[in-house]
Amino acid sequence: MSDSKKTRSLLVSGLSLSFLTLCSRILGLVREMTKAKFLGTSYYADAFVIAFMIPNLFRRLFAENSISVAFIPTFRGYLEDTSEEGISRTKDFVRATLTLVSFLTAIVVTAGIIVTPHIVPFFYDGTNSAVFSETTLLTRIMFPYLFVISVAAFFQGLLNGVKIFSPSGFTPVLFNSIVIIATYVLSPRMENPARAMSIGVIVGGTVQMLFQLPFVVRVNWWCGFSSIKKAFTNPGTRKVLKLIGPTIIGMAAYQLNDVVSTALAGKAGEGIVSSLQYSLRLQELILGVFAVSIGSVILPDLSGLAKSEKWDEFNSMLAQAIKIIALISIPVTFFSLLCGKEIISLVYKSKKFADESVALTLNAFRWHIVGLFFIALNRIVSPAFYAQGNTKSPTLAGLLGFAVNILLALLLVRPMSGGGIALALTVASLANSILLFVFLKKNRNLAVSRITLGTLAYAAKLIAFSIAALVPAFFTRRLLLSVLDGRGKIISFGLPLALSAAVFALVGVALLVLTKDEIVAIVVKKVRR
Repeated sequence: MSDSKKTRSLLVSGLSLSFLTLCSRILGLVREMTKAKFLGTSYYADAFVIAFMIPNLFRRLFAENSISVAFIPTFRGYLEDTSEEGISRTKDFVRATLTLVSFLTAIVVTAGIIVTPHIVPFFYDGTNSAVFSETTLLTRIMFPYLFVISVAAFFQGLLNGVKIFSPSGFTPVLFNSIVIIATYVLSPRMENPARAMSIGVIVGGTVQMLFQLPFVVRVNWWCGFSSIKKAFTNPGTRKVLKLIGPTIIGMAAYQLNDVVSTALAGKAGEGIVSSLQYSLRLQELILGVFAVSIGSVILPDLSGLAKSEKWDEFNSMLAQAIKIIALISIPVTFFSLLCGKEIISLVYKSKKFADESVALTLNAFRWHIVGLFFIALNRIVSPAFYAQGNTKSPTLAGLLGFAVNILLALLLVRPMSGGGIALALTVASLANSILLFVFLKKNRNLAVSRITLGTLAYAAKLIAFSIAALVPAFFTRRLLLSVLDGRGKIISFGLPLALSAAVFALVGVALLVLTKDEIVAIVVKKVRR
């Protein structure tokens, strides 16, 4: 294949995957809207969030981590040997890995179902036995999700290893769609909608696994299972286990962060857990579309520049990526602070998600959104370490950020409730960003001081422009809210939100154009290309 065809193929794959990711994020938000409609911020909503989080914890810790960090690189190494003996060794490795994944997750699922009644009390103060029993039941329903989604992650690793991305990119779309449909179809037939959503989760996970199987068979990498002994003694699986060891520590810190924060929220009162989840989903939609995409795109380029020791270009690319994410996240932060109530009401408000639920979620959202830039910044700066083969520094920064988050959450949850937990995450993200820049200075080839000063100066300019754009948006919003009050959700909240956003964007873009902003010029040039 010629270089131009390879480039075109990569571009098509990248665009396809980005589109599927966007669809998945939007459907993820629709899933949360469905939950808000059926459960609101009731104790059933809290129970579902906690029950789903427990198997998800193990999925993120082991399945996704193992596949991306360890399995795919090892599998790619095996594929380089195209001899008959090499192909045989690769198939042995694939069989051993599937067996290992299936065996270990089956044990964890079985043990998890048994010990669930001893796990759930960690998330509650023990005053409501109905919440406790419901959360236990929902957790037991959804624990097998860990097994099916781990096998699905293995299939994804196989397909991605041979550069097939779309089937795996489509499976989250399927998952979210099934959970949404199951909630609507099964809720009238079950004791409560949380159980309907839980069944949707396990069915959706199973479909994610089965959907990818025909594609795995088509590329001739369905090899079956091996014995347990061969699974543990295979050189490839041993290498995979050795590779994932160090990264599990950093990932465990991040996941433990989530667990402790959820436990504190569960003990803070009814609706706090679910309101934090609703708030985070809005934030993740923005992060998923922009920050994660930019981080994924620049990592291969940064890796190539680091390997070639082209440090000037490396510095330039990193500085540009940081400024692009600032250009997106800082204005979004200011606008969200102004119109947070309208955003939450438009997306979530319903009979079950009334004014009290809006207020609970808004309390968390205001503090979450302040940290948007720092969380996005971490997603951009971390690849700069990975590009240099350095996984220890981001891990250490994550561990220290975890310590800051937990300490502040413990201090702030009583006086500020859910807002305190959200503020703790924001401050921890800021601490993480500072630590990443400090650790970057260890590489003398990187112009960290110049990048830092450039970032601060550009952020200051964007803050000033955002405040200037906020003034006309503020008066537009206030006028429209008073005129359109009581005319239905779309008119009362959607129209003021859309027109305020239009005014804010027009003023902001005008200021950027008038000052001949360098990043806007670069973005326009890249889009045209």
